[in-house]
Amino acid sequence: QVQLVESGGGLVQPGDNLRLTCAASGRTYRPYHMGWFRQAPGKEREFVAAISRSGDSTDYAVSVKGRFTISRDNAKNTMYLQMNSLKSEDTAVYYCAADPSSVLITSVPNRYDYWGQGTQVTVSS
Repeated sequence: QVQLVESGGGLVQPGDNLRLTCAASGRTYRPYHMGWFRQAPGKEREFVAAISRSGDSTDYAVSVKGRFTISRDNAKNTMYLQMNSLKSEDTAVYYCAADPSSVLITSVPNRYDYWGQGTQVTVSS
């Protein structure tokens, strides 16, 4: 089992920056592919970004490419999402997730077996 805990969410203004952190514990001796997803009220959960076990491969949703950066520190069992130039449409609950079995990183939510409880990001003036 892997436990994931997100932190770093909050209320910010449009144009501000925010960094989310996902701390992993449990069976972390073998790094997994990791991802960030988000869910806004009344909408389905959507892919934001993913990073490979080693950190050398990343993928982003079109809506965040160029503004968000995913990274990880395997020595600390931690993943990050740096979010710059935030927009009101980025408002959502952000979840981190771990994929233990895929060969390549994926944007498909049901490939991820472990999920955190989520952290709220609200972008509003």
